[in-house]
Amino acid sequence: MTKPMPLDEFTRLPPALGVERVDGLAGAIDSVAARAAPSHRFLRYGWYAAALRAYGGAARTVSVVREGIAVAAMPVVATGPAALGLVSVPGCYWPFRSFPVAEDAGVEVADALLGALARGARALRIGPVYDGDPGLELLKAAARARGWAVLDRFVADSYLLDMAALRVEGIWPRNSTLRKNRFHEKHLAAHGALDWGFVEGAGWDDAAFDALAAVEERSWIAARTDGSDAKFTATGHGAFWRAAAEDPVIAGMLWAAVLRVDGVPTAFSFDLNTGALKYAIANSYDPAVGKHSPGKLLYYRNLIRAIEDGISTVDWGAGDGGYKQVIGAARGPAIRDWLFVRPGPSAFAAKMLRSIWMRSGHRQAAPGTEPVPQAMSPSEDRDL
Repeated sequence: MTKPMPLDEFTRLPPALGVERVDGLAGAIDSVAARAAPSHRFLRYGWYAAALRAYGGAARTVSVVREGIAVAAMPVVATGPAALGLVSVPGCYWPFRSFPVAEDAGVEVADALLGALARGARALRIGPVYDGDPGLELLKAAARARGWAVLDRFVADSYLLDMAALRVEGIWPRNSTLRKNRFHEKHLAAHGALDWGFVEGAGWDDAAFDALAAVEERSWIAARTDGSDAKFTATGHGAFWRAAAEDPVIAGMLWAAVLRVDGVPTAFSFDLNTGALKYAIANSYDPAVGKHSPGKLLYYRNLIRAIEDGISTVDWGAGDGGYKQVIGAARGPAIRDWLFVRPGPSAFAAKMLRSIWMRSGHRQAAPGTEPVPQAMSPSEDRDL
């Protein structure tokens, strides 16, 4: 007679996982995003739909379901020549490209994702994405255990401003900074009436985005570049942000501080707020009044408002760290581009080409040294 299994043996059985694949974007993306880390809850259906609308591509989504609840959802699009069999996670560079996973997801969830992806693709590209990204770390652990090749290339350093810690250490912003700001404001006001305003939630309409685009069209980015890196113009990435704001949840996270001089948009600071974390995505100003530091005046006002709203940390992302370190930001996690190549001949070939992939990125500064200046703009997405 078979001895019955003790009850505690049942409780230790792992929960059953299922994998669902759909053409297009799956509705499960939103339910997973709602259960993801607060820093990743903007990775919603509307985020990926905006990327597809702005940048093109036909997506399919692989979701992992645990006991009837989706715990991971990865949209992918074909990338590069079809012969490569490469797929990538779509999205916008700002603040990074990743996919949502539930906070309690384990390596077994990533293992199921990779198993499903291997049946339809030879390799997966994810990034640029931060070191420590929840989905990335699960994928790395599962891929190495399965024998996948895991390749990375360094893109840039990020910068983090821990406002809570700075305020514990003493007064922040410093009184000397605030005095200088009042001096500049006084002289800036000679150009016209100053109006400091904020845009959020339902305020994101065409007029709001037009105001940001108008500043960019008069900024250095229009004068010194082809304008393709602008965030809000028609020739830049304006289509993405307007589409993303159609999702009311994402719109509720989008935030802008805007300075108008005599009613004319003159400077802006554009962010994405997720809980106590603010992603600082773009700042720009009209150089006609540049000597009065309108951008600096605006982002200090913006940061003080952020503190009042319960935000403790600002992620400044990549790019020039000079002015960010002056504010008090310190180097944060590295931003990298990753390739996961399925086991077998493809993985073997990828390992042989690892050094080429790494050299196609940038040189990373050694710990304790100043970051290496990067020629690549924060928004550039290098071709493979």
